[in-house]
Amino acid sequence: MVHEEMDDFEQELKQALQRRPAPPSLKRRVMERRVQRRSPSQMVWMRLAATLLIVALLGGGLRWGMEQREERRKGEEAKRQVMVALRITGRALNQVNTRLAAHDRGGE
Repeated sequence: MVHEEMDDFEQELKQALQRRPAPPSLKRRVMERRVQRRSPSQMVWMRLAATLLIVALLGGGLRWGMEQREERRKGEEAKRQVMVALRITGRALNQVNTRLAAHDRGGE
């Protein structure tokens, strides 16, 4: 009983999924509807919207690039300042070590 139901279901499924040729007039009707739906003024607005979208994307990309460059510049400046601070600190430590060494030699 269950096996027969599955066979029937499979047969129905095969029939439903069987490839059938499209009616000869289908392509023509689809193209006519497509052309009828868009008037020239709609096409102008669609082109304008697409142009504005592209301009907005380009502007956003340029701004992002400029911000990235500015962040990189700030990072490099901060790195330079840290290196200067480390050099100053190194010199100060060398001076302290020199004084300690002189003190130790003089105090022995």
